[in-house]
Formats: sequence, C-alpha cells, structure tokens
Amino acid sequence: MQAQAAALSAVALDHATVAFGLAGQSVYTAVEKATLGVADGEFVAIVGPTGCGKSTLLNVAAGLLKPASGAVRIFDAPLTGLNHQAGYLFQADALFPWKTALDNVALGLEIQGVARAEALERAQAWLTSVGLASFGNRYPHMMSGGQRKRVGMAQVLIRNPRILLMDEPFGPLDAQTRQIMGNLLLELWSRDRKAVLFVTHDLEEAIALADRVVIMSAGPASRIIGDWKVPLPRPRDIFEVRLQPEFHALHREIWTVLKDEVMKGYAQSAGTGGGI
Repeated sequence: MQAQAAALSAVALDHATVAFGLAGQSVYTAVEKATLGVADGEFVAIVGPTGCGKSTLLNVAAGLLKPASGAVRIFDAPLTGLNHQAGYLFQADALFPWKTALDNVALGLEIQGVARAEALERAQAWLTSVGLASFGNRYPHMMSGGQRKRVGMAQVLIRNPRILLMDEPFGPLDAQTRQIMGNLLLELWSRDRKAVLFVTHDLEEAIALADRVVIMSAGPASRIIGDWKVPLPRPRDIFEVRLQPEFHALHREIWTVLKDEVMKGYAQSAGTGGGI
C-alpha cells in the first residue's frame, strides 16, 4: 500500500465530508473525512462498492457538491464554485440528439465565443483524433455506443481542460469495446498528461489505466481505505497488460481489501437501501 506524495496537486481533498439531509431532519453522511491528492499529469482511479460515494467525490472535485466540512483545492487554490479547469465525462451520453457529431463537439467552443468556422474546423480535427473522421454529419442515434463515447470524449477534450473527471465513462459498453476505449483514452492522455480522476467498479480496468488505485469502503460514512501505486510501465496496451504477472499480483493484493467492502455494500443495499 502506498501513501500519496505530498506535492502540489491538481485536485486536493482535505478531510472532505459530504452529508445530505433526509426526511425527518435526519442526515445521511455519504463520505467522511476523505483526503486525496491527484498530481498534475497523474491518472488516479477510484474503486469501491456500489453506493460508496465514488461519484460523490467526483462531484465534489467538479464543484457540483460542497462538502459539509473539509477543503477542496484545485491547483493549490480553494474551490469556491464550479471547477472551470475540469472536463466531466459522465456514464450517460451528454450529446444533443438533434445535433450532428460535428456540431456536438464544436458546441463547447462556440459557447466560449469561438467563431463557428474555427469551432467546426477544430471539432473535425478532434473527431479525426478519436477515429471518427467521416462521422461528422451523423446524429447520435445513427452511431453505436462506442462511437457516441468517442464523440463525448472529443466534446470534453476540445475545451482543453487541465483536469478530466470521468464517472464510469465506459460502463454501458461491452467488454471488447471498453478495452478499445481504454486504449484510446490512454493514447489521448499520453499526449499532454492531464490530471485524471476516474471512477469505476471494475478493478481490472482501474489497474490497467491508472498510475494509482484508490479504494473506498462501503457506506454510509465511506472512507478512503487504500491507495496503491501501479508499477506497470507506460505506454500500456490494456489488452496485453492484463497478462503480466505484476498485474495479477497487484489485483490479488487490492482485492483482499476490496472484497469485504463489496460484500458489506451488497448487504447494506439489500437491508437498508444503500448509499449515494
């Protein structure tokens, strides 16, 4: 188990506690005293049981949720509103169904005041980067799930955020397409090494992609209970990296901690409705 290094972080959560009001004036504590740093250029994956607060932490880093206590800093500055230095890729598509792929990607620049001709030119370049050079005139319903995810990645990356927040972005895809998308993500990330905070239920996916894997306990009052450095060299092909003995050794080590929390999470969901 590895402790994160004390260094200037792109994202720094310091004893962040997130609580929600429930009916009858009761309070549900989703996450308790979470401390986590993501260095500039570092890829960190968060894994934990269903309902443990992984997405909650991501929303705190995005500025969509304000912690009840503790602090959030972005590049060493307090986060007081939305995190405008972050791009957020959700599990569900964020594409407008009435716009073409090209227009969906260009929209982020047009909102920022970029002239339409320039926005379209840059959008086309990003579609080419994600392997969809000839798909610009297609609408979302005309594309597969994997193709829509590629458009979504281009839609986020065209704004050149310094931080990527990714919430189960490949969750709805089949196993083969998930691996293809994982390799595409690593290829794009390797170009400028943005800070990445990546939420997933899939421990194998987390190890294959990340520099560090962080484990959360079952809720309520979920905590960060483990932080492992991934010793696998880069660049990586996630089809191949899963065959390496180091991959399996690390998977076994993390799973010995995670499996008990997963079982607690399932038991709590069956008995009390689980967490957020």
